Amino acid sequence: MQRRDFFRMSFVASSALLTSSSLYATTQKPRDMQEVSTVSFPEKRPLITYSDRPPLLESPRETFTTAITPNNELFVRWHMPKIPTHINMETYYLHIHGEVHERLYLTLDRLKKEFEAVEVTVAMQCGGNSRSAFSPTTTGIQWGSGAMGCSVYKGVRLKDVLKRAGLKEEAKWITLNGDDKPVMEKIASFKRELEIEKISDDTIIAYEQNGEDLPFLNGYPLRLIIPGFYADSWVKMLSNIHVTKEYVPHFYMDTAYRIPDNECECELPEKRALKSKPLEEMNVKSYIGYPTSKSQIPYGSDLTIKGVAFDEGSGIEAVYISLDGGKNWSEAFLDKELSPYAFRLFRYKFRVKKKNSLTIMAKARNKRGEEQPFPYEVAWNHGGYKYNGIDSVTVTIV
Repeated sequence: MQRRDFFRMSFVASSALLTSSSLYATTQKPRDMQEVSTVSFPEKRPLITYSDRPPLLESPRETFTTAITPNNELFVRWHMPKIPTHINMETYYLHIHGEVHERLYLTLDRLKKEFEAVEVTVAMQCGGNSRSAFSPTTTGIQWGSGAMGCSVYKGVRLKDVLKRAGLKEEAKWITLNGDDKPVMEKIASFKRELEIEKISDDTIIAYEQNGEDLPFLNGYPLRLIIPGFYADSWVKMLSNIHVTKEYVPHFYMDTAYRIPDNECECELPEKRALKSKPLEEMNVKSYIGYPTSKSQIPYGSDLTIKGVAFDEGSGIEAVYISLDGGKNWSEAFLDKELSPYAFRLFRYKFRVKKKNSLTIMAKARNKRGEEQPFPYEVAWNHGGYKYNGIDSVTVTIV
């Protein structure tokens, strides 16, 4: 099928759905067990591939049996198709300018030598992770649930860099931009705005991930890390920080990556919410890494379920497992908390006494008392953002 025909047919199909008299917004289990590609990108193992330009790669379910995601298994999400394939570190620098007393041009070497190095262990998640659960289909990549990961990042505090530049009294916002570029000039660049008063001590400009240089596809040589925020704000290949007095409108702040500004953060397919707000803090979520729906489990054997849970930084208080469709729940064992922002690994061991098949469900509760809903309870929104329904896998008993 030609690319133009694909989009034409997709538009016709979606238009028919949206004008149907039986239109009704629902959510269900996200897409699962997609095929892993037979080829791999540089510094990556073969992953689920949605696009090669720009690279859009998802981690398979079995990745999520450890608290730290290996660099070569971490998902990849770019917006602009023109991504540098080579960066000359002799000429590369981070430019800080605008409402500052001193314009800075910081090379990677200067960042490492002149600023205190800090580490943060943080879960990262695309705002549209699990988007395939929403019906009618929303705009954006129809991710399963593997557009997430957790890493140990090393770098320098954003606050320290801004302090070195010397913020003027009227400085309120920063605009962040990376080195990926659109094909045509009229297409908006991927720029994000961040309110200066929201910058925490844990917000860093990272140059290492899990003890190594940042992988090229995950933002080498510098990436902004904002613990608790969705990854769309984590600008990759960071090269420019513009300090301003007032908020500066940008497409990826004012049109894309927005959610309804109401109590349920939801809306109807045929009617957008009257108010919207930028997508920022993550909600509570858990995900089973093992077993998968392809697993065959011997009858009478001992099975250990493994998975991860996380939220925006409140911290995970408990994870529960159900083997009877959500009627009864048992508490899983939680591994040590690496940081409030990190994946919390959970385990649950039991003896398999059911024949034929078994559905395993997992849900998390954070320290604020927020708990994952059933998939059908997750409210719909046009962007397909913030899905956090209870996860499940169905295994075969042999």
